[in-house]
Amino acid sequence: MPLTAPSHLPMPPEAPAVVPAATVVIFRHAADGGAPELLMVQRSREMRFAGGAAVFPGGRVDHADRELARKLMPDEAEEIAAARIAGIRETLEETGLVIATRAPVSAAEAATARDMLLETGKLAPVLDHYGWELEPEALTLYAHWCPLWDKAFDTRFFVTDLGTGSVDITVDATENTRLFWASAAEALAMAERGEISVIFPTHRNLERLAQFASYEDALANIAAHPVSRVHPGTEEREDGEWIVIPDGHGYPVLGQCKTTARRG
Repeated sequence: MPLTAPSHLPMPPEAPAVVPAATVVIFRHAADGGAPELLMVQRSREMRFAGGAAVFPGGRVDHADRELARKLMPDEAEEIAAARIAGIRETLEETGLVIATRAPVSAAEAATARDMLLETGKLAPVLDHYGWELEPEALTLYAHWCPLWDKAFDTRFFVTDLGTGSVDITVDATENTRLFWASAAEALAMAERGEISVIFPTHRNLERLAQFASYEDALANIAAHPVSRVHPGTEEREDGEWIVIPDGHGYPVLGQCKTTARRG
């Protein structure tokens, strides 16, 4: 098996010992009819990974996510199915937003469901309690990033669309300090002005997302660029060492000088 395994498989044993994770890019319609807005969370400065940075909701895949994925999606590759569950769970934990359910969820239900999730740490009891049925296919695999070093996050990115912006969100106040909606272009401008900090993968994904005038544009771009792992690397240039990614994954910008890039 090659070092860089296909996206539906875990990294091979001879590869660095990476940590499976999931991230969800949540779209909503902009009130002014402009570019879609994306939900971002600003992480607590005390967090080991990306402390203080603005990122998309997400986190590591745990054992309970895998158990639920095997139950709900027995025919899908476990690595992707478990990442879907982790993305749904982490979004509820971090933002109070319930995504990918077949029936609408009220703000009051979401709030109490979040309390239950924080108490149990598992999504399955929450679904059972409320009788909610998930629609995992509402999360479309968008990208897959994995630095090649031990304890790096092997992160599958998903996109999903809320449609309306009429949702209630509340920061969890433990891992994160702020939630905000912004178009990809607005988030890039905020980073340029120093209002937020973004790590290298988030920066590259915001640049890619800024190309899309709608969620449908994003889906078309994904279809044109089948997902495989992006392994950032480094190369020496005249102005110093750069962090770079390979071409062909749909990203308009492929690198950044290491002195200006934040890695995590």
